[in-house]
Amino acid sequence: MTSVLAGCTPWPEEFVDRYWKAGHWRGNTLDNLLRGWALQYGARTALVQDDTRLTYAQLNRRVDRMAAGFRLRGLRPGQRAVVQMPNVPEFVITVFALMRVGAIPVFCPMSHRGTEVSYVVRITEAAGYVGPSTYQGFDHSAMVADVAAQGVFLRRVFTYEPPGTSSPYGGLTIDPTGCHYFPLASVDAPPERPQVRGADGVAFFLLSGDNNGAENPRLVPRTHNDYAYQARAAAELLSLTEDDVYLAALPAESNFAFGCPGIMGTFTVGGAVVLVEDPVPERCLTAIARERVTVTTLEPAAAQRWLDVLPKAEADVNSLRLVQLAGGSTHHATATTERVPRELGCGVQRLFGMAEGLLTLTQLDDPLAEPEEPTRTTESRPLSPDDEIRIVDANGKERPPGEPGELLTRGPYTIRGYYRAPDHNTRAFTPDGYFRTGVLATSTPEGGVLVLGDLETRDHLAQT
Repeated sequence: MTSVLAGCTPWPEEFVDRYWKAGHWRGNTLDNLLRGWALQYGARTALVQDDTRLTYAQLNRRVDRMAAGFRLRGLRPGQRAVVQMPNVPEFVITVFALMRVGAIPVFCPMSHRGTEVSYVVRITEAAGYVGPSTYQGFDHSAMVADVAAQGVFLRRVFTYEPPGTSSPYGGLTIDPTGCHYFPLASVDAPPERPQVRGADGVAFFLLSGDNNGAENPRLVPRTHNDYAYQARAAAELLSLTEDDVYLAALPAESNFAFGCPGIMGTFTVGGAVVLVEDPVPERCLTAIARERVTVTTLEPAAAQRWLDVLPKAEADVNSLRLVQLAGGSTHHATATTERVPRELGCGVQRLFGMAEGLLTLTQLDDPLAEPEEPTRTTESRPLSPDDEIRIVDANGKERPPGEPGELLTRGPYTIRGYYRAPDHNTRAFTPDGYFRTGVLATSTPEGGVLVLGDLETRDHLAQT
């Protein structure tokens, strides 16, 4: 029995069978995986932020109790809830608790304001919102109250307050629109019997990072099967072990920090995740020294700021073995790639990825990843052996290796369509299911990919 959400495009049966047979999909929901990790790694540290430390067993118990609290306060299986949280343990707990209820988290960047949040609530028909009452001077509660007043969907708001502060909502508060407000810290109840759900269902929604001029963000439905595979495969590629410590310096709700391998990939091996709420270089470098961080993911510009601050920081970063560089212009990323091994003394891996799925990474046995021999190459390879890549011109004709074209892809963790966007999907996906990434790239005879940048116009392809 399928549990595919209405408005989502499922993988065709022949591909479902292929990915199951290959062992990519294993039929476990992400929240159920956490139960297994709690049994396997129970006393090991799972999450760290400043003085807060949670073991796998403690994290799972917190998730169980928050899930029961969400049910007690009216959230039901299949409902959607917008999660707009900084890099704090409560983000991870909330996301897993919502999934354990059977609700679907919608990851929303902290930078989004009323216009974007209102659109996301409307398109997902979100019944809940989880976020700070105020954060860095912005009143999220007032924003959400305005959103709730615009429609009939948003009826449960859970406000997060940093430790040591109190919520403006001492208990249940109901506004004139009928929206109920609860302090997130009050969402707690005795755990209930686990629910059985299909891993082919949507685990959470990401927002597309490249809207190509679209007024509103597009909703990217990620299933339990596809995302568990992505995180596990990325962790295997990096040879992560239980001794690794991952620093989430990018926003935890981003695909890079959550599952490339990020938080999820680190959990699969029993490693520790360190969250940094304010990712200024000084705080990140201090966290590396204190927690003996081994792996992190940065945008090239942030990595450059780290390198510029490093001589004055006097932080011991010898524990670092790998920095992933995600995104950024080719020139900027290449310059940073050459500095990281020399100045941080660790390997570097170039990472290209999209919320919609495809990940390409430089291999760790390539010269690019070796501190002793930095190189200018940016060739990377798809994460999965079942990632199918095409490079095409403006007319959809295959380009030979070395010739630039638009990168098209399909695979076991690349979506087949945006949520509730049928008209756009006819343009963003080919009839045989390839996702048009909007990225300019070339291929190599060995199956590698060189990402050149965004595809500005199809006219560019016609002229190349």
